Amino acid sequence: MWAQILGVFAAAIVVGALHRPLLDGLDRVLAALDGLFDAIRGKRWRDAPLAGFLLSPVFAILGMFGVFPLFFAVYLSLFNYRRPERTFFALGNYARAVTEPSFWNSLLVTLYYVVGTIPVTMAVSFLIASLLYRIVRGRGLFRTLYFLPYITAVVASATVWAAMLHPQDGPVNAFLQLLGLQPQIWLLESRGVLHLLTNGWIRHDIGPSLALFCVMAFEVWHSSGFMVVIFLAGLTAIPRELEEAARIDGANWRQTTRAVTLPILSPTLFFLLVVSTIKAFQAFNSFYAMTGTGRGPQDTTQNLTVYIYANFYEFGRIGYGAAVATLLALGIVLMTVLQWRIAGRWVHYE
Repeated sequence: MWAQILGVFAAAIVVGALHRPLLDGLDRVLAALDGLFDAIRGKRWRDAPLAGFLLSPVFAILGMFGVFPLFFAVYLSLFNYRRPERTFFALGNYARAVTEPSFWNSLLVTLYYVVGTIPVTMAVSFLIASLLYRIVRGRGLFRTLYFLPYITAVVASATVWAAMLHPQDGPVNAFLQLLGLQPQIWLLESRGVLHLLTNGWIRHDIGPSLALFCVMAFEVWHSSGFMVVIFLAGLTAIPRELEEAARIDGANWRQTTRAVTLPILSPTLFFLLVVSTIKAFQAFNSFYAMTGTGRGPQDTTQNLTVYIYANFYEFGRIGYGAAVATLLALGIVLMTVLQWRIAGRWVHYE
């Protein structure tokens, strides 16, 4: 044991004696490498080729899994696949899409979903974030509780919601029966929510169906946690002096929110609006987990992504499904550009 201690002590003395020479040698090596890279950039390469070389792995991954599938989908949309052969169809699939009633029905379902979820989710999340911002004790606990639904797998959460809304065995209908209310078939109901609320005064095909409304309610519950955290971050960055000055001038909470908080939070609102719109147009997991492919009565829960999936894997219409997917991608790009042009004017950056 004493021999081991003496050995460690001797090694420490040697390392201490060589510490300065080792550092000097390391500095010389790094200086030589720096000079080598400067010589390479000055003689043969410029900064752009060197940066491209260093970023080539990232470009390869993005090109393989991002850019290539996009162009390949456009390529597939130009053909009509009839097994075992395919024929060039040019823009025939696109012409078929814009004349297909099922395509427009899926687009209408998607628009109902986008318009019905984004404003409600943002309003609820902002209200919750404002309340959490004003409490001191338990803020971290409540923030975690509100964020838990977002980090839970969509399929798992949607499956639990579907079980809760089961017409026969679901606890929601059991609770309604305890209150003496009429049970509903929820995810199987194709009649519109407005038709049910007005007792038939509004036509059954106007507005989202009850089944689609359940999917929308799930999305509001699932996505609000993410927005709450983002809103809290934005509220924390607002100087407290501005709100205090507004209160001294006699402004109430509503006036302070409208005149001070929301203008400063405009970049946060714009970010959430753009991201939520793209996500809503691409929604698939919740629809598929709660309603399958949505081919119930009148296809009231079949949005565009589920419609694309059904054409690909149920009907084998590869070219037509690729054409609808391309139209969806172009629509998302167009919607994003419009948001930048219109909503971006009201964004105030400090």
